[in-house]
Amino acid sequence: MDNKSTTLSKDRLDVINKIKECERLGLFNEDVEPDPPSRMIMPNEIDYLRKRPLSKIKSYFAYRGAKKFLNKLVKSKSLIVKEYKGVEHFSGLDCGAIITCNHFNICDCFAMHLLYEQTGFKMRKRKIYRVIREGNYTLFDGLFGLLMRHFYTLPLSSNLQTMKKFKESIKILLERKNFILVYPEQSMWFNYRKPRPLKIGAFMFAAQNNAPVLPCFITMRDTENIGVDGAYIQEYTIHVREPIYPDPEKNARENAQYMMDENYRVWKEIYEEEYGIPLVYDTESKLDPQ
Repeated sequence: MDNKSTTLSKDRLDVINKIKECERLGLFNEDVEPDPPSRMIMPNEIDYLRKRPLSKIKSYFAYRGAKKFLNKLVKSKSLIVKEYKGVEHFSGLDCGAIITCNHFNICDCFAMHLLYEQTGFKMRKRKIYRVIREGNYTLFDGLFGLLMRHFYTLPLSSNLQTMKKFKESIKILLERKNFILVYPEQSMWFNYRKPRPLKIGAFMFAAQNNAPVLPCFITMRDTENIGVDGAYIQEYTIHVREPIYPDPEKNARENAQYMMDENYRVWKEIYEEEYGIPLVYDTESKLDPQ
């Protein structure tokens, strides 16, 4: 955060302190939010491609609910996007792509949807899907439950057969030239500004399907507005950089590693350019964990 102070709620303060501790220990992909245990998603309960009529109906109402909720966030200035940089990198993509983004807020997916709307693509032609954790799909009720289950989400699962179905769906969606948003840091760290070491899963999706990765990184600054948790509401700038294509001379594992390393390099570059400081982690070893 910027050099300002405010009175944080106990829950928010606990999360921020846990983030600091995880960074100190170099545990950059650990969950820091107090989420309850989730249940396993079984293959017969998930319709990733929205083939069933009921799935299509629920997705329609989830989309309408999401748009209404998003408009409310923007109007109340709970979600503020100052600028979109590099939107033109979408226009040259005549194929599906894996979109990567840093994960720091439960509503950063709405910021990414605002970015998608800047591209001029229509949801009925080239949709944007979001990979989410298993618990997000199973735990929420009400509006958030509707959005997590039906607003074009692709939940991961601890069930092997469900994951097989998930991977088959990823392949089909990319072949149809859709976009799939993945948070390769794995966990959400509230308002954490540094890029964290990445997990290879998102890049394996791209490599195995010969699809590019479109790296996005959101930078932020404190506004004068304070949220219900006592934290300053952030103003976002969304950065989109050139697609990272797989190398035809490499195999899938090599390409995944190559694209992951390049994605991290791009994020690091954006961070250092925008904040004007070198990327340094407050780990005990003081080593670059990437």
